[in-house]
Amino acid sequence: MKSLDDSRRPARFGAFELDFSAGELRKGSTKLRLHGQPLQLLTLLVESAGRIVTREELRRALWPGDTFVDFDNGLNTAINKIREALCDSAEKPRYIETLPRRGYRFFAAIETVRQSMSSLAVLPLENLSKDPEQEYFADGLTEALISNLAKISALRVISRTTAMHYKGVHRPIPEIAKELAVDAIVEGTVQRSGDRVCISAQLIQATTDAHVWAETYERDLRDVLSLQAEMAHTIATEIRVKLTPQEELRFARAHKVNPEAYEAYLKGRFYWNKRTLDGFTKASQYFQQAIDKDPSYAAAYAGLADTASRLGWWGFVPPKEGCAKAKAAAKKALELDESLADGHAAHGFAILYYDYAARTAEKHCRRSTELDPANPIAAQSLACCLTALGRHDESLAEITRAVQLDPLSTALHWTAGILMFQARQYMRCIEQSRKGLELDPSFPALHWNIGLALVWQGNHPEGLKELEFASQAAGRAPYFLGTLGAGYAIAGKTEDALKVVTELSSKPLTSYWIGMIHASLGDTDSAMPCLERAYWERIPWLPYTAVAPWFDPLRSDPRFQDLLARMDLAGIPLPGVDSIK
Repeated sequence: MKSLDDSRRPARFGAFELDFSAGELRKGSTKLRLHGQPLQLLTLLVESAGRIVTREELRRALWPGDTFVDFDNGLNTAINKIREALCDSAEKPRYIETLPRRGYRFFAAIETVRQSMSSLAVLPLENLSKDPEQEYFADGLTEALISNLAKISALRVISRTTAMHYKGVHRPIPEIAKELAVDAIVEGTVQRSGDRVCISAQLIQATTDAHVWAETYERDLRDVLSLQAEMAHTIATEIRVKLTPQEELRFARAHKVNPEAYEAYLKGRFYWNKRTLDGFTKASQYFQQAIDKDPSYAAAYAGLADTASRLGWWGFVPPKEGCAKAKAAAKKALELDESLADGHAAHGFAILYYDYAARTAEKHCRRSTELDPANPIAAQSLACCLTALGRHDESLAEITRAVQLDPLSTALHWTAGILMFQARQYMRCIEQSRKGLELDPSFPALHWNIGLALVWQGNHPEGLKELEFASQAAGRAPYFLGTLGAGYAIAGKTEDALKVVTELSSKPLTSYWIGMIHASLGDTDSAMPCLERAYWERIPWLPYTAVAPWFDPLRSDPRFQDLLARMDLAGIPLPGVDSIK
């Protein structure tokens, strides 16, 4: 008898699967009652499939030392139990053939079951049309496939931002998989002709570079959502990832979509992913076009909410046109589809920064991560809620998970750094931000992180250099200019700090940043009216007031405590400060 190797892959025959390492016989997802000698006997027969296993071989392997009579009865009993489990019969066998007085032969076809894979990356689908104007379409389908696969809780999927770094890159699959630490890679092509779309995809096992599965789909564009769900479901099956009943239902209920609305939606996401003022502006227009074409398109409302909230967050539009508009769009998205993860994330982001309702926002963001565990934007939003509530350990764990999901996103490295700063973990903030600068040395917000951490550590000269660089690189936007002023104040450069106050006073909606500078100067009476004005203006940075280091001089003031109470942030403890190095 060949020894049983626990590392052997399961064998599948008919509707059954024999898992050697687990010692289980399964039919579908049901474990069958077959144990002891019957299971050992089946294992031996399957291992020896195609040849006769003699009675003498069976006696030596399974009944050593027993009498011939005991062996004969035991063998018959074991064979009968196997046949019962397999719904097989001696008269019309489908699996095990009896050769009288000689032995038995397992003759059914056996398929070696591939090992399950728990992580994968989808490389950007290649646009076969070669029309640059269709790049948004290929990129959008790539993002949609990633999104569908990412909703499978048992699977880790590399996020879109990181995957897009491999667009047009021709390198060995095992090399890419090693860089991304994944078990499998999906790659393919897309070609569009009018309202018809053709997608060819293949699944490649990372370690062996072996093609596990390949398929070509050609559908009408209005069926593209069901096509994406079908592809994701097939890939999950091929890599042997177990889907929950809720995940099975989600794949099954994909619906048709208006082709013009879908095309506008893809263009919206294409421009949203640029994360620029021009990109957000165009994205907003395309999402609105998608809604105009199909008022029941929940994903388009979520996209509109994402765009409006980011425009408001960065100060490109007033709060009423930013997070207030985003809240209304996200609410509409959830009315149309309560199970939409993007809708919950967008709603949580908007109400955190417009309603200052961190606890309610946390519920929406947590629901988003439950519906879409591999969505880094949902994890990022949840981490921000937790920081606002002073739950820094939870927050940093969540933002670390987001960075792992999307390791090449400079935006996530920036978020991780600023949340570490809010947690008073200044050295971690610097280290994290420097990792981000390896991806993009010119990214202003990462220099801003480092400058803040250095200044609050006490390294004023180096910190101010970083803050000045960030402010200039960002066009002296209030977001960066305000903290530069606060940095001057902390460094004892009062005159420079007040010059920044004068500059900010000529810009709209800068009360928060002016209040930050006055707080850093220790001028409570000047700071509090500014923060009060910021509260009524719904400035989006206020939710961090309870933890932000620049407001420490105000904490004993009753007016400040009253402000925190109105935002349901009273009593949140401050974290300890790491050592100055």
